[in-house]
Amino acid sequence: MMSFKRKLAGLSLTILAGLLGPLSHAANAPKKTLVTDDDRFMALRDAAFHDDASGADQHAALLSNYDIPSYVDYYRLRSRLSKTSNAEFREFLSKYEGSAIADRLRNDWLLVLGRRGEWELFDQQYPQFVVADDNQLRCYAQLSRASRQQKVAAEAKALLNSPKDYGEGCYSLVNALAANGQFSQSDLWDQLRMAGEYGAMPLAQRLGKLLELPEKKISEALEKPAALLKKGPDGTKAGKELFIIALGRAAKSDPEDAAEKLSRYSAKLNETERANGWAQIALQSALKLEPEALGYWVRAEAARFSQEAYQWRVRTALREGDWKLVKNAILAMPANLRNEPAWIYWLGRALKAEGKQEEARQLFNGIADQIHFYGQLASEENGRKIGIPPGNKPVSAEEVAPMEKNPNLQRALRFYAMNLRLEGTREWNWELRKMNERQTLAAAELARKNNLLDRMVNTSDRTRGELDFSQRYPTPFNDSMYKMTQALGLDMAWVYGLIRQESRFVMQAKSHVGASGLMQVMPSTARYVAKKIGLGNFVPEQVNDIETNIALGTNYLNMVLTDLGGSQALASAAYNAGPGRPRAWRAKLSHPVEGAIFAETIPFNETRGYVKNVLSNATYYAALFEKKPQSLKARLGVVVPKGMSASDAELPDESQRNARD
Repeated sequence: MMSFKRKLAGLSLTILAGLLGPLSHAANAPKKTLVTDDDRFMALRDAAFHDDASGADQHAALLSNYDIPSYVDYYRLRSRLSKTSNAEFREFLSKYEGSAIADRLRNDWLLVLGRRGEWELFDQQYPQFVVADDNQLRCYAQLSRASRQQKVAAEAKALLNSPKDYGEGCYSLVNALAANGQFSQSDLWDQLRMAGEYGAMPLAQRLGKLLELPEKKISEALEKPAALLKKGPDGTKAGKELFIIALGRAAKSDPEDAAEKLSRYSAKLNETERANGWAQIALQSALKLEPEALGYWVRAEAARFSQEAYQWRVRTALREGDWKLVKNAILAMPANLRNEPAWIYWLGRALKAEGKQEEARQLFNGIADQIHFYGQLASEENGRKIGIPPGNKPVSAEEVAPMEKNPNLQRALRFYAMNLRLEGTREWNWELRKMNERQTLAAAELARKNNLLDRMVNTSDRTRGELDFSQRYPTPFNDSMYKMTQALGLDMAWVYGLIRQESRFVMQAKSHVGASGLMQVMPSTARYVAKKIGLGNFVPEQVNDIETNIALGTNYLNMVLTDLGGSQALASAAYNAGPGRPRAWRAKLSHPVEGAIFAETIPFNETRGYVKNVLSNATYYAALFEKKPQSLKARLGVVVPKGMSASDAELPDESQRNARD
C-alpha cells in the first residue's frame, strides 16, 4: 500500500493546496498534523516548476526551519527567475557559494543575464560556473565576445550543429553574427538546411526571416516539398536553396523519387548546390539503410555536411563494405568527431584493410584500455580478449566512514529517500568532483550500503586507475536470475548486461514510455508474456515485483532471441525498439555483416547506443562469471539477411575486398 506521504508527494499543486487548506490556517495549526515538512517541500518544488511565485513564497514561509534551507531558498527564487534582481542572485550565491545548488542558480542567472544582454556581469559570472554543461550558455558566451567586436564565427559554427538543442541563446548568436557580417548568407543556408534535417520548423521560420524569406516559402519546403520539387528551382539563390531543403524533406519518405527530381533539374544548380542536394538525399537514404545511399554519398563529395551527415556517410560505407570510403569519410570529419572512440576504431579497421597494420595498431592502442564497446573491440584487434583488469584493494570500512559523515552525500541520500533523483544526483556528483579515486570507490560503497545500485555503478565507472568490477557490474537477485536463465537456457551474462543498461538496477524505475521495473517491461508486453507463460491472475501492479519482473523480462527476451535466430545483437535491439524494427533493418541487408557493423548502423540513436552498451556489459559479466577472457566480436556474431543461416555466412576478407575495389 502506498503511504499517504508518497501519495501526497505525487499530487499536483492544486490538489495539494486543497488538502493543505488555507496556508494562513496551516501556519496556526496544532503541531500534530497530517502534513509534514517534506510534503510542504514537495509542494514548494512543484510551485517552482510551475512558475507559481505566490504559492512558492507561501510554502517557503512555512519551511523556515527545514533541514535543507538552501533548496527552500532556491525554489523560491526559481519560481520567478525572470523577475529576480541581480542583488537577490548575488545574495543567494554569497550565502551558499561552493554548493551544488549555488552552481545551479548561477546557471539560471547566466541564462537571465544572456537574455537581458548584460554582458559585463555575464562575463564576470560565467568563469565561475563549474558544471558548464549548458549549450545555450556556450552560445551566450560567444555572443558576449561578438558584442565586443571579437571574431567568433569559427567557434560558433562548431557549437551550432544540433538545431534541436539551440534554445534562445543559440538562435540569438546566429542572429547577431548575421547582423555583424560574421555569418555569410551561405552560413545561414547551412543552418536552415540543418533545421530542415531535424524538422525544426520554428527555428527554420526564424532563420528564414534572417534570409528575408516569406514564411510560406519555408513552410512549403519543409511541409509540402512535393509541390516545390514538381516546379523545380526558380533560378534565384533562395529558390535553389529551398529546392535543396525540399529534396531532403521529400527523401524522408521516398529517396529514389527525390533523386529523380534532383537529376531532372541538376543543370539549374552549380556544383556545390548539386552536392548539397545529393547530401540531403544521401542522409535520408542512409537512415533508411538503402544500398543506393552509397552512390548518393559519392555524388555529395563537395557538399557542406552536417554532423549527422559526416557520421552516416561512414556508416553507409561500413554497411556496404567500402573500406576506402570509410577511411576517407572519417579523415574528412571535423576533429571533434574524428577523435571519438568509434571513429578511431573504424579508421583503424580501414587502415588494417589496406594492409597498414602498424598504423592501425597504433590507433587501436590509443583506445584499447578504455572500458567500453570500442575499447573492447580495439583490444581484440590487437590480439587480446576481454578480461577483468586486476582488482585493487577493496575499500575498507575506515575509508567508507568519512563518506557516511559527508554532508553533501548525506543530503543526496536524503533526496533519494524522497524519490527526488534529480536533486540527489546533483548533490552526489557535485561531491564526487572533489574526490580522488579511492574516495570515489568509497562513495560507491556508500551507495551500495544504501541500496542505490545505480549510483554505485555510475560512481565506480568514473575511476580509471583504481578499479572495482564488483561495483561496476553487480549481480543482485542472483539466485532468482540463475534459476530463471537456467530454466530458459538463456545467457545470464547477457541478461545482466541488459538490466545494467535498462534500469541500472533501480527496482522502481519507470521510463518516459511506461516501461517498469528492473527489466523495464512495457505494460502491453507484460500482459502478453504473462498470458504466454501461464502466469495466472496477473495484474499490472505485479510488474514491479522482483520475481515477476525477472520472469516476464527473461521470457520476453528469450522469445525475441528465438524469433531473431539467436542473435544477441538483433534481440537486444528488439528489446529496446520492438522486434519489428530489427527485422526491417536486417531485411535491408544484401550480404552478411559483422555484428559490430550492424550495431553501428542502427538508425535510432538510442537503440544504437543501447545495443553496444548491452553487449559490452554482457562481455564483462561473462568474464566475471566464467573467470576467463571473452570475445565481444564472437558475442556480436554475424548478422545475415533473412533466410540465410549465420553458420553459412562467411564474411569477405577485408584486404581482398579492398584490393578488388
